[in-house]
Amino acid sequence: MSTTRLYFITKTLLCYGLDELIPQKKVPWFAKLARGSLFWLRNQHKDKPAGMRLRLALQKLGPVWIKFGQMLSTRRDLLPHDVALELALLQDQVEPFEGELAQQLIEKALGINDISELFSDFSQTPLASASIAQVHTATLIDEQGAPQDVVIKVIRPNIKEQIDADLMLMQKVARLVAKLLKEAKRLRPIEVVNEYKKTLLDELDLMREGANAIQLRRNFEESDSLYIPFVYSDYSRSNVLVMERIYGIPVSDTEALLAQNTNMKLLAERGVEVFFTQVFRDSFFHADMHPGNIFVSRENPHNPQYIGIDCGIVGTLNREDKRYLAENFIAFFNRDYRQVAQLHVDSGWVPADTCIEEFEFAIRTVCEPIFNKPLAEISFGHVLVNLFNTARRFNMQVQPQLVLLQKTLLYVEGLGRQLYPQLDLWKTAKPFLEDWVKEQVGPLAVMKKMYANLPFWAEKMPELPDLIYQNLKRHQQPVQLPPQPSSKPLLLSIVAGSCFIVSGLCYLQDDLIAAGITTALAVVGFAAAWRSA
Repeated sequence: MSTTRLYFITKTLLCYGLDELIPQKKVPWFAKLARGSLFWLRNQHKDKPAGMRLRLALQKLGPVWIKFGQMLSTRRDLLPHDVALELALLQDQVEPFEGELAQQLIEKALGINDISELFSDFSQTPLASASIAQVHTATLIDEQGAPQDVVIKVIRPNIKEQIDADLMLMQKVARLVAKLLKEAKRLRPIEVVNEYKKTLLDELDLMREGANAIQLRRNFEESDSLYIPFVYSDYSRSNVLVMERIYGIPVSDTEALLAQNTNMKLLAERGVEVFFTQVFRDSFFHADMHPGNIFVSRENPHNPQYIGIDCGIVGTLNREDKRYLAENFIAFFNRDYRQVAQLHVDSGWVPADTCIEEFEFAIRTVCEPIFNKPLAEISFGHVLVNLFNTARRFNMQVQPQLVLLQKTLLYVEGLGRQLYPQLDLWKTAKPFLEDWVKEQVGPLAVMKKMYANLPFWAEKMPELPDLIYQNLKRHQQPVQLPPQPSSKPLLLSIVAGSCFIVSGLCYLQDDLIAAGITTALAVVGFAAAWRSA
């Protein structure tokens, strides 16, 4: 299966003449020889521009390749303008499948004989068509008998077999790369492909997408920055998702946004705010933020609000990842490259024997030019190339758990460049990250953690006297042992620590008198333990 798929991929790329896009000076002799041997696979679309040929080829290759094109479409600083415009069509204008077949799939999934049993005004002409699924409009009669405008998303038929074939091929290529390349240990191709496989397969389950949308909607409830449409879970299945229809302006339609006097500066800043809020506050972020999935509300253009759809791909970060990223970002913003280098070593992302001074100088060389410039003057593609070279020099390992985050950052930058090229991405994000770090390490963070552990300590407090009694009784038993240090300091420390915990619980319960008394007892206990030591 994978051999057949490999031939199909090669045939598609060559028949659309994509090999002609590579400068001949950079093509090695053996590649030219191999291309000549495939004499029957000639460019059959010479009359079409390069951008269109690239889009059609990716579209023909299927979802895995279409998503690659979607990401490239946001990198207008790396691509010619006409190519970027063509790839942007992959976001929501992929060739649809038959509307009648979509209706049959919906009826089968919901267990109904005719779609009119639940929906009126169902349109067989899709509203939008993407790589994994397509969307149809309809009117749902809810339990109260009120009509609700909805969209019905349905997975493409037989799509999983095609994705499985591509993923199998990617895994084989990754294993081959891991064996042949010296840099495989750092690049970790197998882990990266496995992470991408998990993400892509998760996107095929629309029940998971519905749950993601519900979580994101709850996280941004009453928010002026982001709105997530309501999901009708009772009418959703693994291959069918029913949700509220929205009437926003595509974020890529800058002419329409300007026509209604949208505050573009605030809109761009809120895009950065929404991203960092999802990552650091919620540890749950929309990881497919290409322009086809982002709209802007038509209401209040002076106070613009994003509308996010297609929540099939989300990313999460654990506490260590968040802390590491935030401290790195802040160190970058403060141009503390020594701290950046040290954090990389401390986290284990580069070997422990790395020369900090050399690593610091390399990071400074890459990152210093990007500050105090608007996005329009910054080539992040060039910065990424330099960072890649730095990573190769210092054996920095690729972190698969951050691949989604890196991709989302590219999307956010692309949107910011498109909406408001003068946006200072770093200046916008720095205050947010500094506040987040303060919340994690300050006194308020300690109190929040104590409050979170309140049920546990409330359960264990009744057991504490018994534990102290058992400890005292064990030390009173006569045992023929060499002279041991007095256990009095230990016991006093236990009692003092218990008093300190009780004082924290009392404070959280707003009993300030009890909190003061127990705090004083804790201080006395620790002082007595110190004197007895």
